[in-house]
Amino acid sequence: MFPSSIFESDLYDFSEAPQRAPIGIFDSGVGGLTVLRQLYRLLPNESIIYFGDTARLPYGIRSQAEILQYVREILIWMQQQHVKMVIMACNTSSALALEAVREEFSLPILGIILPGARAAVNSGKRIGVIATPATAKSNAYRHAIVEINPDVQVWQVSCPEFVPLIEQSRIHDPYTLQVARSYLEPLLQQEIDALVYGCTHYPHLAPVLRSLLPSYVKLVDPAEYVVAACAQDLDILGLRNTHPPMPTRFAVSGCPQQFAQSSVQWLGYHPTVEAVQLINTPVSSH
Repeated sequence: MFPSSIFESDLYDFSEAPQRAPIGIFDSGVGGLTVLRQLYRLLPNESIIYFGDTARLPYGIRSQAEILQYVREILIWMQQQHVKMVIMACNTSSALALEAVREEFSLPILGIILPGARAAVNSGKRIGVIATPATAKSNAYRHAIVEINPDVQVWQVSCPEFVPLIEQSRIHDPYTLQVARSYLEPLLQQEIDALVYGCTHYPHLAPVLRSLLPSYVKLVDPAEYVVAACAQDLDILGLRNTHPPMPTRFAVSGCPQQFAQSSVQWLGYHPTVEAVQLINTPVSSH
């Protein structure tokens, strides 16, 4: 593992080569690893800092004020690591905080909902969205999808139990299948032809969901499309890295060992994970 100190702004200066600066990704836990996998696949030269706010998950039951405060704290920390761009690998944060923090921070910040909505419109006319309670309540996906195509019908279901079950590595637990069946039932009654993962954790449930859905229902993973948008923005900004990447740095606000153990099955290796104490610092104006 590369020494994490190479990312520290006082020891490594990216000003001479901003393309080599890392991309920051954050989520409440292991959900954002679905975005990380797409980054590895589509942008293999990019260095990455992954932050999981595991001490405060799940985000989906939090208020907008809480989410906004958490996101501000994470972005301040990301700035201190000299990242060149940040991907909110969290639908709840994208729904509740993206517009506000884009006005406060000079960093390019990508949310996941609009790329996901665009992909959904290209995938079906009767679209189901499974999401955290906060994302579902925000109606962010419905608004984004209907704005793109008013003729599309959208149904949303709040799925409060999914994130805790995934974080506890209980995907193949019979109880998880039972929960998934209850969440999908109202969408199946509407005869959906596409289902959007309205949380980056949910692609981890693909085998369970696929077993319950008709074969014609297309699963839409916004992670793939936010990384495509990231690639496009890097090209526009002249920030795509053409050098070999530095190893991914993993940091969490909670227990590093627990995150490392949970993420092995998704990463294929045992990551080195550090604990980070976020400081409630006022946001500087730009």
